[in-house]
Formats: sequence, C-alpha cells, structure tokens
Amino acid sequence: MSSTPSTVERAFQAALYDDTDTALDTGASLLAADPAADAELDRRGEEFLAAAWRRGWQPADLVRLVRRDLEDTHVRLLSALIRAQAPHDRARGRRWSAQLDELPTDPSPRTGDRFSHATTVLELYRLLLRLPTLEPLQEASGRPRSDSRMLTRIRALLAKAEATGFPEEAEALTAKAQELMARHSVDEALLDAAAPAPDAPGARRIGVEPPYEQAKAVLLDAVAGANHCRAVWNEPFCFSTVVGFEADLEVVELLYTSLLVQARTAMTKAEAAQRAGGRKRTKSFRQSFLAAYAHRVGTRLAAAAETPVTADLLPVLASREVAVTAATDRLFPRTTTTRLRGITDEAGWTEGAEAADRAQVHSRPHLP
Repeated sequence: MSSTPSTVERAFQAALYDDTDTALDTGASLLAADPAADAELDRRGEEFLAAAWRRGWQPADLVRLVRRDLEDTHVRLLSALIRAQAPHDRARGRRWSAQLDELPTDPSPRTGDRFSHATTVLELYRLLLRLPTLEPLQEASGRPRSDSRMLTRIRALLAKAEATGFPEEAEALTAKAQELMARHSVDEALLDAAAPAPDAPGARRIGVEPPYEQAKAVLLDAVAGANHCRAVWNEPFCFSTVVGFEADLEVVELLYTSLLVQARTAMTKAEAAQRAGGRKRTKSFRQSFLAAYAHRVGTRLAAAAETPVTADLLPVLASREVAVTAATDRLFPRTTTTRLRGITDEAGWTEGAEAADRAQVHSRPHLP
C-alpha cells in the first residue's frame, strides 16, 4: 500500500522536470488551490538551498544567478528563503556571514494572487534544482585579521577617485590607494611569517557580469595577478574565482570594483564626445573600449608587480606565491585559455587605452 503524494509532490512532478509553460501552470494551479501546502513548500525550498550549499554555491552566487536569469521578485523570494534557512545551517565563516548581511532586504513577495506566487516559487525551484556542482571554497585560515583602518583608508580614497569629475585628482587618489594596498599586503605577509600558525590561502568569487564580461574578466585577472592572487573565470555563471591570502583578496576586490566604476565613467564621457562629433557609437565601440582599458591596465600592473623588494622579503613572498599556485591547481586542475572577441572599433580601443592611462595605477613603492 503506497501513500498518496502530497500537493507539493504532485506540483513538483508536474512543473520541475518539464520546462514548458503548460507544466508550470499545472503545478502552480495545484499549489494555489491548497493553502495547507504552503509550509511544506517553504520547507522544500530550504532543502533545495541546503543542497546548493553542498554543491559549492554561496548566497552571493545564487543572488547573482537569479538576478541574471529571472526577475526581481525571484531575487526577493530567494533572499527571504536564504534568511529563513540560515538559522538551521552550520556556521560557515566570516565571508558567508557578510553575504547574508548583504542580501536584499525587500519583503518577500508573498503578495498578490496565490497562482502568481506559486508560479514564482516554482520558477525559482526549477533553477535551484538544476544547479551544477562548483569548486568548494575555503576562507583563508590562520590568525585573526589585522584591524581594518588601512582598508578603511583605501576604500575612502577609491570612493573619492570614483566620485571626482577631475581626472588628475582621480589619478592621485587611485595612486595613493595602490600604494597603501602594496604596504598592506607586505605588512600582512610579514606578520604571517612570524605567526606560530601561518595563514593558508583562501578563495572568493567575484561577479564578472554582462555586458562585456570578457574584458571585465581580463581586468580582474590583471588586478589579481598584480596583487599576488590568481583568477579563474567561469563564463557560464558570470564570476571569477580569485585565490589568494585574505589581505590580498580584499584589495583585489576593492581595486577591481573601483577600476570598473572609473572605466564606466570614462566610457560615458568618451561616447558623449564621439556623439558630439557626429559619430554614432555602438556596442563594438564599448567592447573595444573596455578591452583596451583592461589590456592597458594589465600591462601597467604587470610592470608594477616587477618592482624590486628588499632581500629579506623575497623568501616570504615566494612561499606565499607557491602556496597560492598550489591552492589554485587543487581547485582547478584543468583550465583553458580564451581570446577576446569583438574587438573591431579602433576609436573605442584608442579611447579605452587613454582612459586606462588616466586611471594611473602607479608602480608599487620601494619598501624599506
């Protein structure tokens, strides 16, 4: 004798394994007609989330994917579901907690008619059900992090660089921020070398989202490489995994985000100037602009990374580089290279290269 499937089970059988609109409508109709199924539906959603965490996904990854593939109402539903599931989850570290704090705070979209809400739920669960397995990330381990005063200063400088309308001021602010980043990285390396239990590299995912994601991935790779990290781009899911020590991961994300803002501002001005000259700008202009920007910044950052340091620092930095490379190889034993596509607009390339020069990422300072 077999038990009768619940309303939720029947809705899932109808809608989650069949991508047609008809199947979705059937499942949503079943749920809409049975308010008593709501609690089980929410519980099953939390189970989908727990399965996603086991497959290597993190809250920010899911929010980014749902925002790309579905609608804002699905993002609000997902955020509410993650918050509801969190008290039943195990502790997962500082970075995970920060992602929970950054979840959208809009109310869960349990409004309107029951059929519409059920449709939204099933569309979200379809996506969660089909998530592949990602590389499991670990936070950098070891001693507690140093105080955040230096990072606060770096953030403030980059915020001013993004906000100013004067290129010369942005250059000076960005250069000073880069100088502080270099100092912060070396200070952390020295403290770690003297610690009884040295740190181990960790990894974090940083969004690399359309449009022009190839150029953005190149820019992030350049920033990561200049700051003792390695970046591996996952094109289908719009992120790069950056591997490195915690202090370096922090500044990579800060600098990459700031350079993107500065690039967008410069591109908007360049397009306005092109239009004023009677030339229509296109997607190819923007793609070429950002590709040139990434290429030029990467060249300058690579040169900065070659700046000599004192002899006593070389073994410390070398051992950390070996550790980062080994951690990257463990996470990604097989990687491929890709070529930038769609770089066809000469004016866009020229403007992008000039904008990268204005970003003025100076060489790392000589260290005593």
